[in-house]
Amino acid sequence: MNNSFFQSRSGSKALKLTLLILAGESIFFLPFVLARVFRPTFLAVFEITNLELGSLYSVYGVVAMVAYFLGGPLADRFSPRLLIASALLSTGFGGFCLAFAHSLSSLLWLYGFWGMTTILLFWAALIKATRSIGGSYSQGRAFGFLEGGRGFIAAFAGSVAVGIFSFYLNNESEPATLAEQQMAFRYVIYFFSGWVIVIGLLIWFFFRKTDHPKTERHNKISLKQMTLIAKEPKIWLQAIIIVCAYVGYKITDDFSLLAKDVLAYSDVEAAQVGALALWMRMIVAITAGFLADRIAQSSKVISWGFATMIFSGLAIGSGLLPHQIPYYYIFVILSTCVGVYAVRGLYFSLIQEALIPLEISGTSIGLISVIGFTPDIFMGPLMGYFLDENPGALGHQLVFMLLAGFAFIGLLATTWFRKLNRAS
Repeated sequence: MNNSFFQSRSGSKALKLTLLILAGESIFFLPFVLARVFRPTFLAVFEITNLELGSLYSVYGVVAMVAYFLGGPLADRFSPRLLIASALLSTGFGGFCLAFAHSLSSLLWLYGFWGMTTILLFWAALIKATRSIGGSYSQGRAFGFLEGGRGFIAAFAGSVAVGIFSFYLNNESEPATLAEQQMAFRYVIYFFSGWVIVIGLLIWFFFRKTDHPKTERHNKISLKQMTLIAKEPKIWLQAIIIVCAYVGYKITDDFSLLAKDVLAYSDVEAAQVGALALWMRMIVAITAGFLADRIAQSSKVISWGFATMIFSGLAIGSGLLPHQIPYYYIFVILSTCVGVYAVRGLYFSLIQEALIPLEISGTSIGLISVIGFTPDIFMGPLMGYFLDENPGALGHQLVFMLLAGFAFIGLLATTWFRKLNRAS
């Protein structure tokens, strides 16, 4: 390992990366982790269907598409400290609104608000700051630690949230009433909201003001530069890779519901399956980062990740796994995590592998993200339709066949990316 990875003249890279890890996952607790870990409870408490939950994600995704495009140049001009802290504080305050949301329309407005706070102010600033920490030779480790660390934060906070939820459900011998679920879930929302605000304050007070070079503060990206970025084939291939990987990541939202519908787990047990998947994220992403730097090819590890996703998708999608043996499903869920989190931990390190200049990386990240995160728009409603129209195991099988199909496309795009890299 390069000993300079965690050191720099302007301060400790370890401290910077730790703050970015805390921020990078905390900001998504409310719009995503909450429903991922507690999906059955989320549906019951807000009295919505899977399709309606998908519509919330679609509103978030539509707003986010615009925000990705505008947020890239924003990250090239303003301090990460200002952007990231503002994003966290505004997102956290939105969580307290969620605790008292009583209608689908209020949820739609809230998810649209989060699409702006978590993306416009935050996303490109996070990725650009992480890339600057990684330098030329440690991109795999930088992004692997970012994703793995985010996985640890999500797993830890998710496990604590499950404990809070279980504590306030006073009677475990009988199914909880809706009122009991609502009360317990409100405390979970309070926990997540307070956490996000605290992290925002930590970023404001401890992320150095000098971490954004003065020479970049007034840097403006010209239309000519944006056109050159848009004409680069490897930019579009990275976008396709992220689309396919993000479909896999969105399908991890189905784990807890699958455990309840197919394996007949209770709400608490189903949430524990969701939390287990979050712990896998930490282990897999960090391991993938070290492996990518060791072989000096993030794209090769990404190919292996997509191949694993294909296997997992076909295993459950085929319907051949016996429902009576839940350990088979748990194994496939964990293997899905291996593929998804390995790819997710490395796909932004491809920017360095493609030799995109750092001074335009914010804009490049914005353009890649506009396309790459379109599953925010369509995956929620699509999964909701499959699950609502095909109750029981069949709906989940269709979801996992979708995983296999997109993973295959991702494998083809990664192969093409690697071919272009060798040629250049």
